[in-house]
Amino acid sequence: MPKAYWIAHVTVTDPDPYALYAKGATEAFEKHGARVLARGGEVVALEGQSSPRNVIIEFESMQAARACYDSPEYQAARNHRIGAGEAQIMLLEGV
Repeated sequence: MPKAYWIAHVTVTDPDPYALYAKGATEAFEKHGARVLARGGEVVALEGQSSPRNVIIEFESMQAARACYDSPEYQAARNHRIGAGEAQIMLLEGV
């Protein structure tokens, strides 16, 4: 079964509630066996639109990634992110 990758492109507009989101989301990722590959490091935009904060998280499967996103823990954290920035989040199946 191929791994899955949670990819997020984020612009934070209100750091305090976003910090609550980050804490809660990290706990949800840990509970679901995720492995953070990249989070908030230097970004070099080569083509197209860029976001100041980018995240890549690895899951054992698409099912595990969806279970994390749909979990009560992540959804509670997500409530802090809403209104604290703009985010594009997607799941990508690996090869």
